[in-house]
Amino acid sequence: MARSLTYLALGDSYTIGEAVTAAESFPFQLQAALKMKGIAVAEPQIIAKTGWTTDELLAAIAEQKPASNFDLVTLLIGVNNQYRGYPLNTYEQEFKQLLTLAIGFAAGDAAKVRVVSIPDWGVTPFAAKEGRDAARVAEEIDAYNGINKLLSMAMGVTYIDITPHSRLAANDLSLLAVDELHPSGKMYAEWVTQLLVTL
Repeated sequence: MARSLTYLALGDSYTIGEAVTAAESFPFQLQAALKMKGIAVAEPQIIAKTGWTTDELLAAIAEQKPASNFDLVTLLIGVNNQYRGYPLNTYEQEFKQLLTLAIGFAAGDAAKVRVVSIPDWGVTPFAAKEGRDAARVAEEIDAYNGINKLLSMAMGVTYIDITPHSRLAANDLSLLAVDELHPSGKMYAEWVTQLLVTL
């Protein structure tokens, strides 16, 4: 009997699926989609928490010490750096560390790692209620994504750009969870569609 593939998901609220069920989160939807294709995948191991920045994810990884033989690793982090106004150069340094670790967790095989871009929360009703300037949030998210995309390409990691789809929530509230900030299961399903093409 073939063993199940192993999957490590690193991130923040977008990885744990804040405000949706675990089954609706993108790691679990990805596991289910791969099973539908006849690929056995173990339950995702998730190191993620709502509100985490790059330094907080680094600290959690150091504490939890995941294995170094995963068949798939996803990394999505940075929105809270942007939300808190952290410097871009700090993000660049820490994201590079995280990406290096992610590759290590995939037994050193960059082909087993997927970086998911940061969604644009500036289009959400939550952002409007906070009085945030949607154009400025978009500009800052694009700057963060410019960094994580360049680093992914430089390190041979496949990059999944879900940001354009996240911006559709400006005119389609079904793409948002009940908190009017985080993605709904419907939006996560689109992310999974984009991920599947690369697997």
